[in-house]
Parts: sequence; C-alpha cells; structure tokens
Amino acid sequence: MKILSNKRFIYFTLFIALFLVETLIAIFLNDKFIRPYGGDIIVEWLVYCFVRIFIPEKYKLLPLYVFIFSVLIEISQYFKLVEVLGLQGNPILRTMIGNTFNWNDIWCYAVGCILIAIGSYIYKNNNFVKKKY
Repeated sequence: MKILSNKRFIYFTLFIALFLVETLIAIFLNDKFIRPYGGDIIVEWLVYCFVRIFIPEKYKLLPLYVFIFSVLIEISQYFKLVEVLGLQGNPILRTMIGNTFNWNDIWCYAVGCILIAIGSYIYKNNNFVKKKY
C-alpha cells in the first residue's frame, strides 16, 4: 500500500523545498526586496502545497482560499493576536502567526495566489503535461 500517491508525494516534496527556501530567506537574508516581498509570495505557494498534500485532487478555488487564510492571519496581526494569546515568549508560534500588520503583505499574498492560479491553468491546459509516463 502506498503511503503517498504520486501527486501527494510531489506536493510533499515541493512543500519541503519551499519550507527550506523560506527558512533560508528568514535566516540569511535581510534585504529590502526578497525577504519582505518574495518571502510573502513564496509562503502562499508553501501553504498551497501543504493543503494539496491532503487534498491532491484539483480544487479550483484553492488559491482563493489560501489567499483568504493569509489575509485572516494578517488581520490577526493587526489585532495583536500574539499578545492577546500571550505567545510573545514562543519564537516559533510568534514567527508563524507574525506580529506586524502590513498592507504590502496582502498585496504579496495576492500576487502569490495569482501565480498559483496561472500555473494551475497552464498545467491543466498543457498537452505535454497531460501525458502519462
């Protein structure tokens, strides 16, 4: 019995790779473009791949749902959810939830989800990809 189907394995692999990229960006980059903007775009791909591990079938509105989820997280930052829950001392949860609201993050989330939708459309309509190997 397979633990992960081919699609699930692909999304799992992509998730791990994107997680490593996000971690490297967070640890080693302190620039004015990739970390604040590229990281927020890539995090949308990370969340999308994570969900697709559990829902490998095509789900047309998933990029929209990922965007809504991210906006809700950003709104929680506006209302200082980390402080409300008393998580300031937990660096992992503080990093995951975030603690600084920024409108630019929402724009980056939108770009990330639009790129997911475009990529999904191209993948779906590309005859080369539809071939079974």
